[in-house]
Amino acid sequence: MLAIEIHGLTKSYGRVRALRGVDLAVQRGEIFGFLGPNGAGKTTTIRCMLDLIRPDGGTIRILGLDPQKDPVTVRARTGYLPGELYLDENLTVEEALHLFNALRRGRADWSFVRRLAERLDLDLHQRIRNLSKGNKQKVGVIQALMHRPELLLLDEPTLGLDPLMQREVLRLLREAQAEGATVFFSSHILSEVEAVADRVAIIRQGVIVEVAEIAVLLQRSVRRVRVHLKAPVDSDPLSRLPGVRVLEREDQTALLLQVEGDMDPLIKALAALPVRDLEVERPSLEEIFMMYYER
Repeated sequence: MLAIEIHGLTKSYGRVRALRGVDLAVQRGEIFGFLGPNGAGKTTTIRCMLDLIRPDGGTIRILGLDPQKDPVTVRARTGYLPGELYLDENLTVEEALHLFNALRRGRADWSFVRRLAERLDLDLHQRIRNLSKGNKQKVGVIQALMHRPELLLLDEPTLGLDPLMQREVLRLLREAQAEGATVFFSSHILSEVEAVADRVAIIRQGVIVEVAEIAVLLQRSVRRVRVHLKAPVDSDPLSRLPGVRVLEREDQTALLLQVEGDMDPLIKALAALPVRDLEVERPSLEEIFMMYYER
C-alpha cells in the first residue's frame, strides 16, 4: 500500500490556479523530496493531504485513508510541520510540547522528547516568546517527530536552522525512516534533498513536471568532461558521438566536452585515444532543478 496517493488534484484561490492536476505516488518507507519555488503549489498540496484545505477536484489517499472522510485518523498517524508554525508565546517549550502530546492522547514517550531536545540543543524551560526563529523551528520539528508517526509531512523542516542543526535534523529523518516511517518534505535547500531523499518530485506552476530517483536525475542530466591527452588528436569523431559536444579545444591535447545522456559511447571512444587524465563534473541537483524551470 502506498503512503501517499494523489490523482488529478486541483485547487484555485479565486482566479489563481494553485494546483492544476497534481499526481503523486509515494511508497511506504521512503524519503521523498518535494521541490519547487514559492508559489509552485507545495504547501497547498501538503495542506490538502491533511484536509486543512479542501481541493476543488481530484482524489487523495493518505495511508490508505481519505483525509476528507477520516481527517482525525489521518492526522493522528501523521507528524506535520507547517511552513509557519504558530505557538502560544506565553508557554514554555515543555508546556507547548505537552499540549501537542495531549492533543495526540499522550502517545509520545517523554524520554524520547527529552532526547530530541538534547540533540537539537533546545532548552525545554525557555518561554516561546524568548526563542529565536531557529529555536522555534526546533520546537516544530520535535512536535512532528515526538509521537513516532507513520508519515511525516514536513514543509521546509530546516528553515532558519544553522548548518549543524540542519545536519542533525536530516539524521533524525533518516532514523525515522529506519524505524519504518515515510518522510515527505519540501525544501529550498537542494543539497539536503540530494543527501537524504530516495526520490524527488519537481512541481512547477501547480503541475508535477518530473518524478524520479535522485541517482536517475543525476545520471540523465548533462555532464562536463575534461580530457587531457598525451598527444594531439582529431576531436571531430568525438563531436559526432550521440549526446557529445566539444565546448573547448586547447592544442588538440585538452578538450572540454559536454555529454548528455549515456556516457558509454564516449568512454569506448576515449579508450582508443592516448588519454593522460580525465575529469567528469557531475551536475548538482540545483542545476537540474534550474534546468527544469528554465524550460
